[in-house]
Amino acid sequence: MEARIIGALTCLYALPTTRIVELTTDRFHRDGDDAYLTISKHPVLLPPRLAVLIEGQITSPACRTSVLQQSHTGTPGFLFPGRPPSRPRSPQTVNHYMKLHGLPGVSTRNTAMMEAITDLPPIVVSDLFGIHLNTAYAWAQYAQNSWADYLEAVQSTD
Repeated sequence: MEARIIGALTCLYALPTTRIVELTTDRFHRDGDDAYLTISKHPVLLPPRLAVLIEGQITSPACRTSVLQQSHTGTPGFLFPGRPPSRPRSPQTVNHYMKLHGLPGVSTRNTAMMEAITDLPPIVVSDLFGIHLNTAYAWAQYAQNSWADYLEAVQSTD
């Protein structure tokens, strides 16, 4: 279940592992039939299947124990608690875990970022994914250049 959640967050929202491990359970909420995960500052509508997986993760024994322990201190528990549960898992541990399941990390994130930046303006991607505006513009420039090179290559072969 954890690999599916992490993989989906990487594929759909281009989240790096360092941001995924920092997610806390209070970032997830339901509003009627819709479920949201707050990424950076804004709640993002989740696909129903991903919402079910995240709910299952929150109610799993390891996460539930973490949430109960954290509630005494007033801070929310981590969606992927580490050892001790008061700390998140390390990004290196999660990356190794994903490789064990045969799931790519950086290449998937890069693909998701390219998809997002071709559909949305850089300022929206910056705000939505919580990346620096200059980074979003660099991705937009990279996406534009790669498409221009591709189209030029295709036209020259015709």
